[in-house]
Amino acid sequence: MPVTPIKIDIYNHVMPPRYLEALKVHFKDPGLLKRMTNLRMLWDLPGRVEMLGQWPEVRQVLTLGLPPPELLAGPDQTPDLARMANDDMAGICAQWPDKFPAFVAQLPMNNIPAALEEMDRAIGDLGARGIQLGTNIAGRPLDEDEFFPVLERVTNHHGLPIWMHPVRPATFADYRTEEKSKYEIWQVLGWPYETSVAMARIVFSGIYDKLPEMRIITHHCGGMIPYFAGRCETLWAQLGSRTADEDYSQILKRMSKPPIEYFKMFYGDTVLGGSASALRCGLDFFGADHVVFASDCPFDPEGGPMFIREGIRSVEDLDLTEAEKNKIYRDNALRLMKMSMETG
Repeated sequence: MPVTPIKIDIYNHVMPPRYLEALKVHFKDPGLLKRMTNLRMLWDLPGRVEMLGQWPEVRQVLTLGLPPPELLAGPDQTPDLARMANDDMAGICAQWPDKFPAFVAQLPMNNIPAALEEMDRAIGDLGARGIQLGTNIAGRPLDEDEFFPVLERVTNHHGLPIWMHPVRPATFADYRTEEKSKYEIWQVLGWPYETSVAMARIVFSGIYDKLPEMRIITHHCGGMIPYFAGRCETLWAQLGSRTADEDYSQILKRMSKPPIEYFKMFYGDTVLGGSASALRCGLDFFGADHVVFASDCPFDPEGGPMFIREGIRSVEDLDLTEAEKNKIYRDNALRLMKMSMETG
């Protein structure tokens, strides 16, 4: 009987029990605490391994679930929280290497010297294959100068990618007259918007011109950008035409290519709730070389298996060549992480 080639799930989440206990101590959002505590496959790793038995070909690259350390504590405490998370994710990979071949380092981003040190330790000593950053750092945009050394070091020194996760809590109100977002709009619609905003800030701040080798994996297949690509291309080609209080006239002139081409430098994952039509849109925008398979496990209505199953189905429902599917399921991920792995 032929063996099914492996599928690398490059964006899913865990919360090691020690980090979950720290979350209970430091974090004050009862809604998120409720979600993380009740989602068993997030912290019950033996149960997670048993669940993954439904797909013997799937390998998961682990990332830490929200919230990141900088939302839990001050800069004197977050380095310890990040070390705890990275040590425990490395331990999970060591215990079940055939299920979890790699993990992504979490950094204390409110303490940049410590973040650089932890990046080097997690990658050099523990074997992390990149770093995870939020779309904002405790409300601050990623294109602020203070964060550039982190982007530069993972790109130019380590040559590894950045997993970019949307961070937008319920306190980001939908309307200026209200104090909080209602109906979980902050997450369902706010996260794709948040991702798109972070992408735009990176593009127009010129970071890609400074770091042309930077590789960023966007959750949810680039948020809004693929769907609104025509609008992005035509309206940003007129950048500055609607702004009177700032001078944007030189931005397009200093860019080495049209803005939309910078957006295509990002990578998108397949986390789209199983929608094949949305994935088709993402593939049309990024191309098969810049899309990676991911599940967002275990944040689905079934608590783990649904997004894996439906994510695979969404890929299989498209009229893709075997070469394209191979790129999405594993080749792109292995190239990004500089890994080799048996495919059968």
